[in-house]
Amino acid sequence: MKRANHTSSYLGDFNSGATLGGEVSRYQDKQSIYRQGEPAETLFYIQKGAVRLSTRRNNRPSAVTAILGVGDFFGELCLADYPHRMSTAVALTDSSIRTIKKEKMLQLIRKSHRASNSFVAHLLSSVKKYRDQVADLLTSSADQRLAHVLLQLAHLGRNGRAVVEIPFLSHKVLAEMVGTTRSRVNVFMNRFRKQGFINYGEGIEVRPSLRKVVRKR
Repeated sequence: MKRANHTSSYLGDFNSGATLGGEVSRYQDKQSIYRQGEPAETLFYIQKGAVRLSTRRNNRPSAVTAILGVGDFFGELCLADYPHRMSTAVALTDSSIRTIKKEKMLQLIRKSHRASNSFVAHLLSSVKKYRDQVADLLTSSADQRLAHVLLQLAHLGRNGRAVVEIPFLSHKVLAEMVGTTRSRVNVFMNRFRKQGFINYGEGIEVRPSLRKVVRKR
């Protein structure tokens, strides 16, 4: 499976992640990385693959809160002294993930202004991403939200390659991310495929033309 090797520009100082220290672990598809409620003493940096974050509240079904890819951090709330994991993290594909101890990351941030600036930029970008997701839920139709999620996963929000293949996600997971039903996601995905916006291979092939769905009113 081919996937865009995308590392966000604001993480340029970290490159492959080697400057972060820690150890690299390999996870298989659907393997748990940590579970909500467990002690939070480390954060993680994705060097290869993809990760799904989900949260459960008051015995309700869990909801997908983020799909992360190469160059993304997660579990970073431990740096703000949150004692327990606020979500469950599961690998979506075979992934290589660097585990960094909380104390080690804080030490790096204090010593290096460049690393500090890069990490702050990451945090601000994450805040913007979550705010955009809330705005989408309030102002966009379900098919627009689904298109936006697929484009975001393929990093085609603005500029991108002609076709990017992302890991296959079940319609149930997509429905949780979009805030709709699995049956509606099935209808939308079939429509996108017939219109030539996506295709199925080993994963989901996403084309830049899918942006037409996001722009429509």
